[in-house]
Amino acid sequence: MSLALIDYGAGNLQSVRNALKAAGAEDVVVTADPDAVRHADRIVLPGVGAFAHCMIALTAIDGMVDALNDRVIAQGHPFLGICVGMQLMAEAGEEHGRHQGLAWISGTVRRIEPTNPALKVPHMGWNDVVPTRPHPLLQAGEAYFLHSYAFEGTDVLAQTDHGGPIVAAIGRDNFAGVQFHPEKSQRYGLALLSRFLEWQP
Repeated sequence: MSLALIDYGAGNLQSVRNALKAAGAEDVVVTADPDAVRHADRIVLPGVGAFAHCMIALTAIDGMVDALNDRVIAQGHPFLGICVGMQLMAEAGEEHGRHQGLAWISGTVRRIEPTNPALKVPHMGWNDVVPTRPHPLLQAGEAYFLHSYAFEGTDVLAQTDHGGPIVAAIGRDNFAGVQFHPEKSQRYGLALLSRFLEWQP
Protein backbone atom coordinates (compact mmCIF):
# COMPACT_ATOMS: atom_id res chain seq x y z
CA MET A 1 0.00 0.00 0.00
CA SER A 2 1.52 3.33 -1.08
CA LEU A 3 0.77 6.59 0.68
CA ALA A 4 1.43 9.98 -0.91
CA LEU A 5 2.28 12.74 1.55
CA ILE A 6 1.96 15.89 -0.51
CA ASP A 7 4.89 18.30 -0.41
CA TYR A 8 3.83 21.79 -1.47
CA GLY A 9 6.04 23.77 0.87
CA ALA A 10 3.31 24.32 3.46
CA GLY A 11 3.46 21.45 5.93
CA ASN A 12 5.66 19.98 8.65
CA LEU A 13 6.32 16.98 6.45
CA GLN A 14 8.98 15.20 8.48
CA SER A 15 6.89 15.15 11.64
CA VAL A 16 3.83 13.87 9.75
CA ARG A 17 5.92 11.28 7.91
CA ASN A 18 7.43 10.05 11.16
CA ALA A 19 3.99 9.81 12.76
CA LEU A 20 2.60 7.86 9.80
CA LYS A 21 5.53 5.44 10.00
CA ALA A 22 5.00 5.07 13.75
CA ALA A 23 1.32 4.34 13.07
CA GLY A 24 2.26 1.50 10.74
CA ALA A 25 2.68 3.00 7.27
CA GLU A 26 5.40 1.19 5.33
CA ASP A 27 5.48 3.02 2.01
CA VAL A 28 5.24 6.78 2.59
CA VAL A 29 6.26 8.84 -0.44
CA VAL A 30 6.81 12.55 0.19
CA THR A 31 6.03 14.01 -3.19
CA ALA A 32 5.21 17.07 -5.27
CA ASP A 33 4.58 14.89 -8.33
CA PRO A 34 0.94 14.72 -9.51
CA ASP A 35 1.66 11.36 -11.18
CA ALA A 36 2.72 9.90 -7.83
CA VAL A 37 -0.56 11.14 -6.35
CA ARG A 38 -2.49 9.51 -9.19
CA HIS A 39 -0.94 6.14 -8.33
CA ALA A 40 -1.09 6.34 -4.53
CA ASP A 41 -3.45 4.11 -2.56
CA ARG A 42 -3.90 6.77 0.13
CA ILE A 43 -3.22 10.50 0.23
CA VAL A 44 -2.38 12.85 3.11
CA LEU A 45 -2.39 16.64 2.70
CA PRO A 46 -0.76 18.47 5.64
CA GLY A 47 -0.79 22.22 6.02
CA VAL A 48 0.49 24.98 8.27
CA GLY A 49 0.21 28.73 7.84
CA ALA A 50 -2.40 30.83 6.08
CA PHE A 51 -5.19 29.39 3.91
CA ALA A 52 -4.34 31.63 0.95
CA HIS A 53 -0.63 30.82 1.03
CA CYS A 54 -1.34 27.08 1.18
CA MET A 55 -3.88 27.14 -1.64
CA ILE A 56 -1.60 29.23 -3.84
CA ALA A 57 1.28 26.82 -3.17
CA LEU A 58 -0.89 23.80 -3.96
CA THR A 59 -2.24 25.22 -7.22
CA ALA A 60 1.27 26.34 -8.23
CA ILE A 61 2.21 22.69 -8.73
CA ASP A 62 1.06 22.05 -12.28
CA GLY A 63 -1.56 19.32 -12.33
CA MET A 64 -1.70 18.69 -8.58
CA VAL A 65 -5.28 19.86 -7.96
CA ASP A 66 -6.45 17.85 -10.98
CA ALA A 67 -4.61 14.79 -9.64
CA LEU A 68 -6.27 15.19 -6.25
CA ASN A 69 -9.71 15.57 -7.80
CA ASP A 70 -9.13 12.52 -9.98
CA ARG A 71 -7.76 10.22 -7.30
CA VAL A 72 -9.91 11.31 -4.36
CA ILE A 73 -13.20 12.54 -5.79
CA ALA A 74 -13.50 10.59 -9.04
CA GLN A 75 -11.79 7.34 -7.99
CA GLY A 76 -12.60 7.29 -4.28
CA HIS A 77 -9.22 6.67 -2.67
CA PRO A 78 -8.85 7.50 1.04
CA PHE A 79 -7.72 11.04 1.81
CA LEU A 80 -6.81 12.80 5.05
CA GLY A 81 -6.32 16.56 5.37
CA ILE A 82 -4.44 17.88 8.41
CA CYS A 83 -4.92 21.40 9.86
CA VAL A 84 -4.85 23.79 6.88
CA GLY A 85 -4.92 20.67 4.70
CA MET A 86 -8.37 20.10 6.16
CA GLN A 87 -9.39 23.72 5.66
CA LEU A 88 -8.51 23.57 1.96
CA MET A 89 -11.33 21.03 1.53
CA ALA A 90 -13.76 23.94 2.06
CA GLU A 91 -15.24 26.14 -0.63
CA ALA A 92 -13.37 29.21 0.58
CA GLY A 93 -11.21 30.73 3.30
CA GLU A 94 -11.36 34.29 4.60
CA GLU A 95 -7.80 34.69 5.89
CA HIS A 96 -6.18 37.72 4.18
CA GLY A 97 -9.24 38.18 1.94
CA ARG A 98 -11.55 35.57 0.47
CA HIS A 99 -9.86 32.74 -1.40
CA GLN A 100 -11.26 29.69 -3.16
CA GLY A 101 -10.54 26.24 -1.76
CA LEU A 102 -10.89 22.77 -3.26
CA ALA A 103 -14.68 22.93 -2.66
CA TRP A 104 -15.02 19.28 -1.68
CA ILE A 105 -17.22 20.21 1.28
CA SER A 106 -19.67 23.13 1.54
CA GLY A 107 -18.40 25.73 3.99
CA THR A 108 -16.04 28.60 4.69
CA VAL A 109 -12.98 28.97 6.92
CA ARG A 110 -13.38 32.02 9.18
CA ARG A 111 -11.48 33.63 12.03
CA ILE A 112 -12.24 32.22 15.47
CA GLU A 113 -14.26 34.68 17.58
CA PRO A 114 -14.52 33.33 21.15
CA THR A 115 -17.54 34.45 23.16
CA ASN A 116 -15.26 34.83 26.16
CA PRO A 117 -12.82 37.71 25.53
CA ALA A 118 -10.38 36.16 28.01
CA LEU A 119 -9.78 33.29 25.60
CA LYS A 120 -6.96 34.00 23.22
CA VAL A 121 -6.62 33.40 19.50
CA PRO A 122 -4.89 31.36 18.20
CA HIS A 123 -6.58 28.36 19.76
CA MET A 124 -3.44 26.57 20.92
CA GLY A 125 -2.79 23.48 22.99
CA TRP A 126 -4.60 20.34 24.04
CA ASN A 127 -8.38 20.23 23.80
CA ASP A 128 -11.21 17.70 23.62
CA VAL A 129 -12.29 16.10 20.37
CA VAL A 130 -16.00 15.29 20.59
CA PRO A 131 -17.45 13.28 17.67
CA THR A 132 -20.80 14.61 16.43
CA ARG A 133 -21.70 11.35 14.68
CA PRO A 134 -20.08 7.94 14.29
CA HIS A 135 -17.16 7.73 11.86
CA PRO A 136 -14.46 5.06 11.46
CA LEU A 137 -11.63 7.57 11.96
CA LEU A 138 -12.90 9.61 14.91
CA GLN A 139 -13.03 8.75 18.57
CA ALA A 140 -13.47 10.96 21.62
CA GLY A 141 -10.21 12.11 23.19
CA GLU A 142 -7.74 14.96 23.44
CA ALA A 143 -5.65 16.35 20.61
CA TYR A 144 -3.24 19.21 19.99
CA PHE A 145 -4.61 22.27 18.19
CA LEU A 146 -2.89 25.36 16.78
CA HIS A 147 -5.05 27.60 14.58
CA SER A 148 -6.70 31.02 14.35
CA TYR A 149 -9.27 30.14 11.69
CA ALA A 150 -11.88 27.40 11.74
CA PHE A 151 -14.24 25.69 9.30
CA GLU A 152 -17.96 26.52 9.33
CA GLY A 153 -20.21 24.39 7.16
CA THR A 154 -21.52 20.90 6.45
CA ASP A 155 -20.28 17.34 6.99
CA VAL A 156 -18.93 17.99 10.48
CA LEU A 157 -17.54 14.86 12.15
CA ALA A 158 -16.27 16.29 15.45
CA GLN A 159 -16.12 19.50 17.46
CA THR A 160 -14.04 21.05 20.19
CA ASP A 161 -14.71 24.13 22.33
CA HIS A 162 -12.88 27.44 22.57
CA GLY A 163 -15.37 30.05 23.71
CA GLY A 164 -18.00 28.21 21.68
CA PRO A 165 -18.04 25.16 19.42
CA ILE A 166 -15.26 24.84 16.85
CA VAL A 167 -15.14 22.24 14.13
CA ALA A 168 -12.43 19.66 14.85
CA ALA A 169 -13.04 17.29 11.92
CA ILE A 170 -15.00 17.15 8.67
CA GLY A 171 -15.55 14.55 6.00
CA ARG A 172 -17.77 12.30 3.98
CA ASP A 173 -17.41 9.31 1.68
CA ASN A 174 -13.68 8.56 1.29
CA PHE A 175 -12.21 11.89 2.43
CA ALA A 176 -11.81 13.41 5.87
CA GLY A 177 -9.91 16.20 7.54
CA VAL A 178 -8.87 17.07 11.08
CA GLN A 179 -8.19 20.57 12.40
CA PHE A 180 -5.83 19.28 15.07
CA HIS A 181 -2.33 17.87 14.52
CA PRO A 182 -2.25 14.06 14.82
CA GLU A 183 1.54 14.14 14.62
CA LYS A 184 1.62 16.26 17.82
CA SER A 185 -1.23 14.46 19.59
CA GLN A 186 0.79 11.52 20.92
CA ARG A 187 -1.18 8.31 21.48
CA TYR A 188 -4.50 9.80 20.34
CA GLY A 189 -3.00 11.07 17.08
CA LEU A 190 -1.14 7.86 16.28
CA ALA A 191 -4.32 5.86 16.86
CA LEU A 192 -6.20 8.07 14.40
CA LEU A 193 -3.47 7.70 11.78
CA SER A 194 -3.49 3.94 12.32
CA ARG A 195 -7.24 3.86 11.69
CA PHE A 196 -6.72 5.92 8.53
CA LEU A 197 -4.21 3.37 7.26
CA GLU A 198 -6.79 0.61 7.73
CA TRP A 199 -9.81 2.63 6.52
CA GLN A 200 -11.77 1.05 3.69
CA PRO A 201 -14.46 3.61 2.79
